[in-house]
Amino acid sequence: MSTVTVESRPAKAEKNSVWSKRWDRFRHNKLAMISLVFLLILAIACAMAGPIEYFRGIDANATNLLRRFKPPSAQYWLGTDDIGRDVLLRLLYGGQVSIAVGLLATLITAVIGIAIGVTAGYVGGQFDNILMRMTDCIIALPLIPVLIVLGAVDLTKIGLSPDAATSPTVIFLRIVIIIALVDWTTIARIGRAGAIGLRDVDYVRAASVSGAKGRYNVFVHVLPNIATPLIVAMTLSVGRIILFESTLSFLGFGIVPPTPTWGNMLTNAQQLIISAPMLAVYPGLLIFATVMAVNFVGDGVRSAFDPRAESSSSH
Repeated sequence: MSTVTVESRPAKAEKNSVWSKRWDRFRHNKLAMISLVFLLILAIACAMAGPIEYFRGIDANATNLLRRFKPPSAQYWLGTDDIGRDVLLRLLYGGQVSIAVGLLATLITAVIGIAIGVTAGYVGGQFDNILMRMTDCIIALPLIPVLIVLGAVDLTKIGLSPDAATSPTVIFLRIVIIIALVDWTTIARIGRAGAIGLRDVDYVRAASVSGAKGRYNVFVHVLPNIATPLIVAMTLSVGRIILFESTLSFLGFGIVPPTPTWGNMLTNAQQLIISAPMLAVYPGLLIFATVMAVNFVGDGVRSAFDPRAESSSSH
């Protein structure tokens, strides 16, 4: 027992040291750290939209034409819109939608992309060719027009009732699925490249000779060794998906009012750009800042996990 303890401690210490070095590299990236703090504050603020609404006694969707276009004040911190709704609360609720779409669609995208890419790369042969030609076809499609076409599909034609088809939950899930179905290709190509590079290494071959099945090799040997580029790709895809959701909502194919999103708030504000420009500035600025922050965090994660940085720091 003492031998096992002595041998396990250096391995555990070495693993902790690797993660400690990665965290040190990440936190020394000022842009990445500032962006991470911004995203955390934004996520907390959006999560607190309900309690803020309750304690302030203001309904985010309640209209009152007598208080339209109110300037920022102690009661309405960012003012009111053209029908008297509180802008700050709608921005926070809109952030909930955008962040939820970004995270959930990224998760589904990762599952689809990893399943297709790693399977294609590990199995190889004609199976790989078929899956990659399918991937290339999706990559060749113009993304935004495809999203618009899919977003315009009438769900009542596939059996849903009109009430169900227009419910916020169904529309939310439709947007998530639509984006995930067309945005998995980057992760698939990364997964395929990693699987091809690992399927013929000695320890994977030895496991196969010992009777290990392909599924075992994929989950034990392949996925852990390609986790780094996959994590980076997933981080970067969150910002891209938030931008897609905002674009669809702006064009009228996403979440529909009165449920607020940053995209449909921009749509509502486009005709008021002269008389009330801040109604467009607030959601536009949040979309821009959030997407940029996610990209900076993704770049920071990529730099922190970069093996070249790890090797250079050891010399």
